[in-house]
Amino acid sequence: MFSFKVSRLNYYLYMKLIGKHMSGVFHYFGYGSNLLHQRILLQNPTAQFVSIGKVDNFKLDFDYESRRWKGAPATIKECPGKCVWGVVWRMNVSDRDNIDDQEGVHRGIYKPIEIQVCTPGGEELSCRSYQLLKTSQDKRPSPQYLDVVIQGALQNSLPEEYIKQLQNIHTNGYDGDVPIYNEIMKNLEK
Repeated sequence: MFSFKVSRLNYYLYMKLIGKHMSGVFHYFGYGSNLLHQRILLQNPTAQFVSIGKVDNFKLDFDYESRRWKGAPATIKECPGKCVWGVVWRMNVSDRDNIDDQEGVHRGIYKPIEIQVCTPGGEELSCRSYQLLKTSQDKRPSPQYLDVVIQGALQNSLPEEYIKQLQNIHTNGYDGDVPIYNEIMKNLEK
């Protein structure tokens, strides 16, 4: 008969490791419109703020012509020496299909990726995030999209220097109706 002794520490570490898979929750790193609490809650009702954080060796970029946003949405691309700030949200696994749908995974627009996010307190969190697969000629966001990104950065007190970088991004100047933007703004006023 085979037997072994498990220390309390080893058992704790084992349970912590498998616990995140058994607990029914996951961490999601939002860096674009999902910085804003009112935006992420539109399609992901279980999202709860965990922390702000940064992903090293990536940069924020924009690409693809989004019909929803009337301009290029955000993506992250590997870039040594750069970093992207964002928000870590805890979400129920029941919202994974919602966030995949929001990001157009099944339509080949974004792909899910697993990244390491460092919080200001030095904690490293493994998070689901997304990278654009599609590209377009005009890589500028609409003013409405960029406004949501900046409002999310301000709402979550991202570093001032990073917010200034966001404020210096050039938009495509679209001045028509953006229904999702209007819905988010209504929720912000509540």
